[in-house]
Amino acid sequence: MVNLELYRVFYTVAKCGSLTKAAEELYISQPAVSQSIKQLENQLGTPLFNRTHRGMELSAQGGKLIFSEVERALGLFNEAESRIAQMKASATGTIRIGASDTIFKYFLADKIVDFHDRFPAVKIELHTDFTPSTIAKLKENDCDIAFVNLPISVDPELSLRGDCMRLNDVFIVGEKYKELTDGVISLEKLEKYPLILMDPNTVARRAFDAFLSSHGIRLSPAIEVGSWDLMKRLVQRGMGIGVIPREYATRLLEGQALFEIKTDPALPVRSVGMLLPKNVPVSYALHSFIEYFRKD
Repeated sequence: MVNLELYRVFYTVAKCGSLTKAAEELYISQPAVSQSIKQLENQLGTPLFNRTHRGMELSAQGGKLIFSEVERALGLFNEAESRIAQMKASATGTIRIGASDTIFKYFLADKIVDFHDRFPAVKIELHTDFTPSTIAKLKENDCDIAFVNLPISVDPELSLRGDCMRLNDVFIVGEKYKELTDGVISLEKLEKYPLILMDPNTVARRAFDAFLSSHGIRLSPAIEVGSWDLMKRLVQRGMGIGVIPREYATRLLEGQALFEIKTDPALPVRSVGMLLPKNVPVSYALHSFIEYFRKD
């Protein structure tokens, strides 16, 4: 493996013509410079310098042969580092983000605004859809990154970058069924009440049905909806009992427009995950966006 620092020391000594001056320029000790030169000479199997009373001169059989190539290679590395530094100061390009309307509303909106304030030259496109459709768009290159409800099936084409937001599913009721909030009740007791659940094709509904099936319980919905906002409105009006992440109903629960039912067993915790396509180059703008979430 190429040790770039050894070649940096070689180049500096060659330019300075002196171990002492090279050490001063590199901010390391003279013995460290000398040791690096010896190490590189051992790796290449040839002397790189002739040590004279005037200082360090490139050897005809070693140093002079590689100097121009080393100079060119270090120049390319320096250019690459300068380009990255410049990009960090002003990322540009477009990021296409896919997520459900709810994930945008409760999780991404404020973060996207903050990111845009930091990188105003980056254009952001939002693609709203349910998780299954969002995943399809990601695989079809219609978006660059997706935030989806978990769990999802393992897909060899996609890379999951961890949990970004925890979702605690709970049963909620309005004033009409408020008596169910006294104490802890069994899931079986809910069989005689009308349930308002999400569409069967959503990840949230599939996770809920799988949980009930694992406990040998079957709860049939009276109403199926396509949005959490509609569910909350229907539950408030006494149309039935809803199942929703607590994080999506916090304001109404705190204002006592809705009430949470405690059950035994409690519904499992889910989460929102970040998805990226595998083997697809990541632009600097997208890399900056991903790093923003990691640091947050």
